[in-house]
Amino acid sequence: MMDTNIVEVINVTREVAWLPWAVQYFFLIGLSVGGLLLSLPGYAFARDAWRRLGRVALLVALTCGLTAPVALLADLHQPGRFWHFYVVLRPSSWMWWGSVFIPVYLGGLLAYGWACLREELQAHGRVDSRLAPLYRLAALGGGRDDRLIRITGLAALAGAALVALYTGSEVMVVKARPLWHTPLLPVQFLLTALAGAAGLVLVLNRFAGGNDREVEVRANRLLALVLGGVTAAGALWLALGLFALDPWHARALASVAGSEAWRVTAAWAVAATLVPLVIAIVRPAGSGLLTGLIALHSAWMFRWTVFIGGQTVPKTGAGFYDYTLPAGPDGVMGILGSAGLWLFLLILITAVLPTPSPTPSPSRPTDSAPAFPTPAAAE
Repeated sequence: MMDTNIVEVINVTREVAWLPWAVQYFFLIGLSVGGLLLSLPGYAFARDAWRRLGRVALLVALTCGLTAPVALLADLHQPGRFWHFYVVLRPSSWMWWGSVFIPVYLGGLLAYGWACLREELQAHGRVDSRLAPLYRLAALGGGRDDRLIRITGLAALAGAALVALYTGSEVMVVKARPLWHTPLLPVQFLLTALAGAAGLVLVLNRFAGGNDREVEVRANRLLALVLGGVTAAGALWLALGLFALDPWHARALASVAGSEAWRVTAAWAVAATLVPLVIAIVRPAGSGLLTGLIALHSAWMFRWTVFIGGQTVPKTGAGFYDYTLPAGPDGVMGILGSAGLWLFLLILITAVLPTPSPTPSPSRPTDSAPAFPTPAAAE
């Protein structure tokens, strides 16, 4: 007998392919690149007025840079597959290029970090403690060398530029998702990464940098400048879509125009950008913790909206996919785990090399050792 029932398929729900691990990776590697850029004036270009901010920014670059690859491996769904990138050449894939650029960046970052911290290692090696020989060994018998710092800093900068290029491009090339397929996305990734790095500098300055007022004011001014760029990039994206100046931006805007959730997200994005911008301009001193936390929140939520929110917009069909953050390793536990690893690295580095006490910086390097606190491990 013929079945007379009619089954109508309205839509097909698809699970997200890029998990919260991807959000964590793009967030952490962005903070690392931003931290590196903020450290360059004080170290690579030997501007002593920027030295103390550069010291905190270097801490951001190292801790986030060492944590980010762990989140990336977890996002491969089967982390053991990472070696496939190195035995199968795929020069047409931005993800494959990422497997090349990441080691280049991390190698340059570690060399640059060592060159910057060599002076501190030498100073701790002069302290009468059981760990002094290890500090002298790590310093390789040298101290501050501005030429070495500049060379390694430029090498790390080249690696950072490659990472910034690939992280933006591997998302931008996806034509099936108009929200992603925009040349503005790499720029927005970089600007929000700089804002997040400045925010983390402000937070660490409060808790691990001696609460230096000069660092706070300078970082807040930098944050205001970068957030101005974020606002300009967002306004340009919106204008291209609203006035149909570009078909891809118009399609991207039309794909979310009927969603109340996306309108709320847009309002949040504007508030999370303008609120710290205004506070940083009006009150650069004494507001670092507040502006820093909002900037960090904004940088992370931008990536969450792009990756997780972007995947809830169907490539075909109507409506939106539902996404619920799981509690397991692919959700809350993964986010907390990567944050815990970052915190462990922060504690480890600051225990071995505590932040130097704020002292007036000499115009040129001298043979006298700066005032460094004795590490707890050496007690």
